[in-house]
This record gives sequence, C-alpha cells and structure tokens, in this order.
Amino acid sequence: MKEIIVVGGGLAGLISSIELAQTGYLVTLFEKKKYPFHRVCGEYISNEVVPYFSANQLFPDLELPQIQQFELSSIRGKSLQMPLDLGGFGLSRFELDQHLVNKASALGVRVHEQTTILSCVFSDEKFLIETSIGRQFEVDLVIGAYGKNSILDKKLSREFTSKRSPFLGVKYHVKTDAPKNMVSLHNFEGGYCGFSAIEDGKYNLCYLGSRSVLKKYGSIAEMEENVLCKNPQLKHLFKNSDFLFDKPEVINEFSFAPKELIENHILMAGDAAGLITPLCGNGMAMAIHSGKILADLIKVYWAGDSLKRSELEIAYLKEWNALFKRRLWVGRQTQKLFGTKFSSELAVGLVQSVRPLAKRIMKNTHGEPFQ
Repeated sequence: MKEIIVVGGGLAGLISSIELAQTGYLVTLFEKKKYPFHRVCGEYISNEVVPYFSANQLFPDLELPQIQQFELSSIRGKSLQMPLDLGGFGLSRFELDQHLVNKASALGVRVHEQTTILSCVFSDEKFLIETSIGRQFEVDLVIGAYGKNSILDKKLSREFTSKRSPFLGVKYHVKTDAPKNMVSLHNFEGGYCGFSAIEDGKYNLCYLGSRSVLKKYGSIAEMEENVLCKNPQLKHLFKNSDFLFDKPEVINEFSFAPKELIENHILMAGDAAGLITPLCGNGMAMAIHSGKILADLIKVYWAGDSLKRSELEIAYLKEWNALFKRRLWVGRQTQKLFGTKFSSELAVGLVQSVRPLAKRIMKNTHGEPFQ
C-alpha cells in the first residue's frame, strides 16, 4: 500500500488528499485544529478554479456571491472601481474546509484533528513522524501543507524563520449593506484591508497590518479606531456593520519571503510553499491548484511499486515555478505600492489613469482556468 502523510488540513492539503485517495493511495492527514473553524483568509476565490471544482463536485451546496468588480481606495479615501477580467466568488473557509474534509473522509482519508506534528525525520528513504497524540508514523512520502507558519518550519530550519516578520493578519465576518458583486481593497497607514461578500448574506473583512502599530496602540480595537478608520471607506464599514465574531481571528509571524519548495524531501504545497500577498486576492486558488498539481505528479512518479523520488521532486519544482513563481514575485513588488499615504494615492492614481497597468497586474497574479 502506498502510504502518504499530509501535514495540514487547509486547501492544498485537503485537495491533494482527495486527489490521492480517489486513486487508491492510503492518505493520513493531520490538522492541528478541529473542523469547522475560521482562518485568517480573504475568502475570495478566483474563477480559475471553477472548471476543476465543477468537474469534481467540490462546490458546497450554498448560494455563493459572484464577484465581477474591483474597488481600490487610498488612505484618504480616494477610490476607483473597475471590472475584474476573470472574476471570482466568495466562500468562507469555515464552510469550504468542512465540505472538503467531509469529502476526504468519505474517500477513506484518515483525518487526525487537533494533532500537531512535533518532528519529521527523513532517513533511509522513509519519514519518521512524531505526533502530539503520542503516536509515531513511518511513511514513504510527506506533503507539507500546513499554511503560513508552523512548528515544523523551525524544526526544519527554514531560512525565512530566521527573521522576524512585521505582519499581522486580522479577520471578521460582518453583516452590512454593501454590493455583493465587488471585492474591495482599502488602504490604511501600514497596511490594507480586503472586503467582499461570502455565503449567507455575510461579508468577510480581513486586513494585513503591522505588529509595531498594534504595539503602539495597545489593542486591535484602538488600532482600528486610530489607524484603519482614517480611511473614510473603512470608517464607514466599521461604524455601519454588525460584527459576527465575539473576537477577531488573528495571525502573526508569517512571511512573504520566497520559500524552498522541498525541505528535507518534504513536498510543500499552498502557503507552506509560497505565500502571495493578500492584495492579489488569489491565495485560495493557488493553494487549490498547487494541491492538485502535486497529487497529479505523485500519481505519475509513484504509479508502480517504486517511488521515483528524485524525478518527482524535479518535476514538481519545474511545474510549480512555471505556474506560481512569477505570480508571487509580482505580488511582492505590487505590495510596495500600498500602505502609505503617498504610495496609496500614487497607486490609485496610476490605476485610474493607466488601466492597462492594473489589468496587467491582475493577469500576472492570476492563473488560467484549470481542470
């Protein structure tokens, strides 16, 4: 039996698990939290995934808002709107992840929730996995799909972990009166906030800020009042929305720096392989696609009794770079246009006067529809 362990039950981990289980691989998936749960995520999915989701019955039975418009505002509130070439839809991770883990379980994936991987050692062509539930596992192949940060990153001495990250991510679900066909990006000093509709008449409000600014103001509420609400668009949202969480979802210490795709023969996917800046609004689609291409390549290079590990690693590196490397680079460069009064005004002005530039950025941070 071909046994595979997937570390992390986000989109990349769940998609790769589903793909592999359908083909007869024995897949064990570890997730440190208990489903369903909220994640700090923009919850906008590019329509590039629609052919794949439709062909594989991956859409949950929900009415999903279709998003065709993009809005951008500067810190001072100067704004513009434009159509999205490909468009997308809104769907919360709370609903989507639960739907996908149910599908994975039904296909025979062994799902261990509330379990952390303490160590993963590769020796003699085998991985020895130590878990927080006191069990050890030995398998031939491991997929690392554990998101933006993990204990495992430090255990593997991944290069980006040697530097402190300045970023802070915060997410709410709200109800308010706003367009359902639009994804908005609102600048504030030191960051930017995404806002778009999801299922059940709700909206996702998720922003990338600065830990140093949070430290200055002492609390998230004070930071929102004194920094985010300087943007009139954000002030309107914060003052005229019903916030549905008891407290915000928060994540910090995550990095947009380039990452190694393969660490000690662990095949990374999703945010563990590379994190696109939230302003590009395409992280969910990329995670889904990366999980699929990795599973497809495993099927090719472990089709018989022998796992062709080196060939698999070379092929995955080539395929992943072709699909995602440039998109991540463009995202990092584009992020430099946001987060200060000057740069946000410049960005809005440039997009307003040079529409082809905005379309080019969108094209270079989004992929083509896939199946």
